[in-house]
Amino acid sequence: MRLYDRPYLILAATTLIWAGNAIASRLAIGHVSPMVLTTLRWVGTLTLMIALAGAAFRTEWPVIRAHWKWLAVMGVVGFTGFNALFYISAVYTTAVNIGIIQGSIPVMVLAGAYLAYRTPVTGLQAIGIVVTIAGVALLAARGDLAVLTGLGFNLGDLLMLIACLGYAAYTVALRERPPISPRPFFLGLAIVALISSLPLVGIEIAHSTAQWPDLRGWLIILYVAVLPGFVAQLFFMRGVELIGPGRAGLWVNLVPVWSAILGPLILGEVFAWYHAVALSLVLGGIAIAESGKR
Repeated sequence: MRLYDRPYLILAATTLIWAGNAIASRLAIGHVSPMVLTTLRWVGTLTLMIALAGAAFRTEWPVIRAHWKWLAVMGVVGFTGFNALFYISAVYTTAVNIGIIQGSIPVMVLAGAYLAYRTPVTGLQAIGIVVTIAGVALLAARGDLAVLTGLGFNLGDLLMLIACLGYAAYTVALRERPPISPRPFFLGLAIVALISSLPLVGIEIAHSTAQWPDLRGWLIILYVAVLPGFVAQLFFMRGVELIGPGRAGLWVNLVPVWSAILGPLILGEVFAWYHAVALSLVLGGIAIAESGKR
């Protein structure tokens, strides 16, 4: 059986690649600035997507053009906004923290679906939401109650939390996705992401904070453009195709686990007691929420 027909291997690889994105964002510090990284990532990913889905995009162009405003908002929020905040947050926080906070997205989606569409939430799902939020709060406070009460949070953790809230909103809004095939749809969002990232690079240039990539920077750009930006997206779509969105979505829970392994292993980051407790709360909260599905 081909790898592309093995959903569990595909989804495990997808989450490993996504966790690797957090590692790459930390390795990029001092070698390419966040907004330059964001823009060049989309240049690379868009090039690959045009080769893969350009013909289908042209075929479905009338439908895409009719819904361009919706695509523009989704691309800015879900692609440009998430990735820009993701890479900026890496300047201030660790890959372990980024991964654990990113792991809370499924519960954010659950809460967002209730707020937007009044999707029923069971008692267990509500408990799962509270437990996950407690885990993220503990992580942001670094296990210190004084930080929590004094609102002295790490800027990177807060930026990553905002990024995840935005991506959760994007995910919830996919319920209203126009009738566009997955690959042309992704190509349209990638076009929006590249265009909307250009002003962010302009801001870096205007403030003399833009850093153009050196050799390591180019290698990191190659990684984030090809693997998180392209391969992981195709793998996840294939996983959803094979086992359905509900079961495939559960695999996102592996992202903080991989990050907790890769951060200390590659970057030498400290895995403190509050990381372990926060990781347990986030994963436990998601497990409770999933067990409470109708």
